[in-house]
Amino acid sequence: ENARETFKREMRIVTKMDLALTVLNGFLIVSVTGWAILLWYQGAATVGTVAAATALVLRLNNMTYWIMWAFTSLVQALGVVQEGMETITHPISLVDSPSALPLAVGRGLVEIDNISHHYGRGFGGLQNVSLTLKPGERIGVVGRSGAGKSTLVKLMLRFYDTESGQIRIDGQDISTVTQESLRRMIGMVQQDSSLMHRSVRDNILYARPDAGDMAMIAAAKRAEAHEFILTLEDPQGRQGYDAHVGERGVKLSGGQRQRVALARVILKDAPILILDEATSALDSEAEAAIQEALFGVMQGKTVIAIAHRLSTIAAMDRIVVLDDGRIVEQGKHAELLAQNGLYARFWARQSGGFIGLEAEE
Repeated sequence: ENARETFKREMRIVTKMDLALTVLNGFLIVSVTGWAILLWYQGAATVGTVAAATALVLRLNNMTYWIMWAFTSLVQALGVVQEGMETITHPISLVDSPSALPLAVGRGLVEIDNISHHYGRGFGGLQNVSLTLKPGERIGVVGRSGAGKSTLVKLMLRFYDTESGQIRIDGQDISTVTQESLRRMIGMVQQDSSLMHRSVRDNILYARPDAGDMAMIAAAKRAEAHEFILTLEDPQGRQGYDAHVGERGVKLSGGQRQRVALARVILKDAPILILDEATSALDSEAEAAIQEALFGVMQGKTVIAIAHRLSTIAAMDRIVVLDDGRIVEQGKHAELLAQNGLYARFWARQSGGFIGLEAEE
């Protein structure tokens, strides 16, 4: 709301300045050109003088518009810098309590006990969600956009505290442990995995800086990334694991970025794994390769996999369906299809029922 009001005020100021500048420039052109023509009519100026005066005033008109554009850009840039500084210097509200202890993960039991979170709005997010993940259990989470899937991930990582209820890992309330130890015990692969503008080596070792080259290469091989990494070369001539990947990994394809991100998670070897649309942005061939590697990584870990593409989670131990911030269905793939509920409708649509094939037959 504040951003919208700020934008409106900015647009009003820019519009007023633009209108005033247009009126003044118009008055200047008419005045100077008219005065020059009058002098020529009286014989006090030549045609060349009139042309030169007109050309000069038109040039000034263009320059004033350029100055106006530069001034507006400067004001906007100052606003962006101010907002950025406010963000950087904003005090961190979510801090560890003085008595916080490191999270001690044993089996990887996750208990989500009647949690609610609405981002302070009173609506949206999650409402009274309870879910237990047994050690080593793999669950898929599906639902419409806005159903609360991403909110669940943010609460698991404690980017926010729950407004009510608890999340416990091996019996420990995550709000009472240090955030660093919590996130060290959770590995995550996202839809758009961010890579640093550094070498492939730095990007993989970011998960565990103390790991050696042998462990790093073993992780890359498990992620099916080793072969393509060896073929990399950047404009500075750095090759293989020393090649730089560009800002956010722009020099790599989507599948290659995901493989590097997967290698990073494998090297981290956290007991809890969160997959947030890990393959939704990939083509079918790349997705199949990543999925095969992911299923290997999941072995022995407690897994939460969020997906819109239901085929990627159909083989999970259990599937949870969220709708409007609540769990409305859960069970195995075949069980949910038999219930003929929301999950079954999602599956039917993704199987081709919504693209009009029946009408063509």
